[in-house]
Amino acid sequence: MANTILSVFTRPMARSYLKSLNNIPMFLVHNRSIVCPELLGIRCLFAKAALGIDGYIQMQEQIRNQMASVADRFKEKMLEYSAENSNNMIFTEDLKNMVHLADSDDDIKVVINMIKKYNKQNKSMRFGNYIFGPVVMRMFHIHKKADLALECFKSPELSNFFDQYGSYQILCDILYESQKYKEVLETVQIIKEKQGEGLRYPKNVIVLALASCYKMNTKESLEYALKLWHELREIGHYPTRKATTFCTALAINQGKPEIALEILSSARNSGYTTVRNLRVLALSMIGRIEDIIPILKSVLRVDSPEGQLHTFNRDVLAKVKEAVDLSENHQVILEFTRLMELFEKQKLISEQTLDNDLCTEIQISRSNQNNQMQFLSRRPQQKFQRPVERPSLYDLV
Repeated sequence: MANTILSVFTRPMARSYLKSLNNIPMFLVHNRSIVCPELLGIRCLFAKAALGIDGYIQMQEQIRNQMASVADRFKEKMLEYSAENSNNMIFTEDLKNMVHLADSDDDIKVVINMIKKYNKQNKSMRFGNYIFGPVVMRMFHIHKKADLALECFKSPELSNFFDQYGSYQILCDILYESQKYKEVLETVQIIKEKQGEGLRYPKNVIVLALASCYKMNTKESLEYALKLWHELREIGHYPTRKATTFCTALAINQGKPEIALEILSSARNSGYTTVRNLRVLALSMIGRIEDIIPILKSVLRVDSPEGQLHTFNRDVLAKVKEAVDLSENHQVILEFTRLMELFEKQKLISEQTLDNDLCTEIQISRSNQNNQMQFLSRRPQQKFQRPVERPSLYDLV
């Protein structure tokens, strides 16, 4: 086991390694979870507004209203113009209208033919600066066309057409919502190969990659996640809290609480609910029961200006209780029981599962959208260093 993960850390993440993920039996997904992923329904990780889909729908309604009387004839013309043997050019305005009018599989095929032809046209004929990549991806998203979206992204005929941070995120989100987790990782690898050093890790794409690893919940997905984590830290990038907690939860589910605690040590907000719950869960797994009590007590003395309660998840506390009882430390058992009574009285126990909190939909304000689309933040002139006496992730595997 140690040699397997160490070898992944020390070699490039080649596509051959990604292909090996395709051999994972699907019955292993969600197996032996401690943080149990929801099995029913498809959870959205990013809110529609964060992907610009709300704006797409508004424009769609506007164009459909404007062209209601001519839409069918317009579509027929676009079918004719997009044919390979047609000498007609594809103009920006026509493509814009067709992307928003598409409402059937046939219409989407026309759009695909149009963008291929549009991409081939002499760039000197394009006088506008309209960027179609994210808009076309939004079309695929609302029509739930994950396979087509990935096929177009990989198509040589559409080289550079989808090379925008927005397109990357929307594509990975389509694949994630379609539960195509291995395809998310494949897409991330393509993005890394397309972009230069320092620009290969769009922060929201990294969140989706680690969320996919968490959902896969296998030894191989943990290896991938740790390799990606190591790459980020090597160049001084600091993953977001969401990415951090997905990676931590995966390590816990794969029986690696030591790795989970190391990952959590880089969390920017140690008091955040998911960070706090994951920490006590990992500590309980390695038998450090005494260290859990101060963390539990910490929520009793927190006064939030918004009146928001700082809570622990009931499913996490149930796991902690099992570890406390097994410890046979009567003093800790009494203190834990007293704290549980206080938590019940003060309503500090959340009925939401930890998985539900981990996968809470991400809202991104418009003012923060451009920054969130781009690559992970870098702390100036600071590279991740660990004290010599502390074990590295390599040593913990």
